Amino acid sequence: MRVFVVNSGSSSIKYQLIDVASEQVVLAGMLERIGQRDTDGQPAGDAADHTAGMMLVLERLGAEAGTIAAVGHRVVHGGDVFTAPVVIDAEVEASIQAVSALAPLHNPANLAGIRAARAALPGVPHVAVFDTAFHQTMPPAAAIYAIDRAVAAEHGVRRYGFHGTSHQFVAVRAAALLGRPLAELKLIVLHLGNGASATAIDGGRSIDTSMGLTPLAGLVMGTRSGDLDPGALLHLLRSGLSIDELDRLLNSRSGLLGLAGSSDMRDVRAAAESGDADAERALAVWAHRIRHYVGAYLAQLGGLDAVVFTAGVGENAPALRARALAGLEHLGLALDAARNESPSRDARVISPEGSRVAVLVVPTNEELAIAQAAAALVA
Repeated sequence: MRVFVVNSGSSSIKYQLIDVASEQVVLAGMLERIGQRDTDGQPAGDAADHTAGMMLVLERLGAEAGTIAAVGHRVVHGGDVFTAPVVIDAEVEASIQAVSALAPLHNPANLAGIRAARAALPGVPHVAVFDTAFHQTMPPAAAIYAIDRAVAAEHGVRRYGFHGTSHQFVAVRAAALLGRPLAELKLIVLHLGNGASATAIDGGRSIDTSMGLTPLAGLVMGTRSGDLDPGALLHLLRSGLSIDELDRLLNSRSGLLGLAGSSDMRDVRAAAESGDADAERALAVWAHRIRHYVGAYLAQLGGLDAVVFTAGVGENAPALRARALAGLEHLGLALDAARNESPSRDARVISPEGSRVAVLVVPTNEELAIAQAAAALVA
């Protein structure tokens, strides 16, 4: 079965045609600056809108378009409506629209891609795969914020979590690497990239995760703040920042960028190694926050079989993996230096032989995870 995976942004369409059985990418590409115009008002992007963009994608697919058995769509926010992937119909589209207030930068763009793809490929099933769905197994104690329950219910304020597709995919691969049933394992998955999140997984079920109502909460990210005292937000508002200014501060001017002047971890590491005190402090805050969540989730899980690193930084930065776990040896967490430094791109164990808790590196592949989910649902 071949699944066409679509990740639609406000001005972009990323796509892959994936053969699910072989896990191979048959064709991939991206359209950018959709709907944008230059200073003279002339089209400056690859397409005038998502509908035109999808027709262009079909042209690029050529004869391969006839091999598509299903289309899998990434949707960022499913609210508490969607707990699993679902075949898209008019009712599902309406529900995605209804929860768009919780992800105003993402869901409307995801929905534009869905509508364009359904119009362009009406003869195959379309499946929505939600970033939030995997975390719907969290118990109420982990999901509920301690604010007035009527206000929370009216506005949908609770912890939803994100990166769920990645966390679930990596957990399955980790179990295979360890040669044990996922149902028996207690895992902490650290998805460390420009966006970053930690998830506690007990028997294949998410029981807690660091992101919250939005992807702003939790770990230090490239431009996002992670955890912050809500009183600080009130203080900044009363000090004269507008809502939009505060939004830009937290989403676009914080995290590594705010602390060290760059959102790229490679730049921050290079600056720290050259003696930049701000960059060194940023790395210290980044690692401190990770250790905070590892300790908290070990307590919530009541034991731990493995910590799993994934995503851009987690997969490719041995020194940062070591820094993130430094000082946690008393919890059974240790790294084998040679294994950790290995340039391998495969899933692998990087803890010493016989360690009480395994430490793994497992590459994520959210597009393949979406394709697998879509194929399983329509099979």
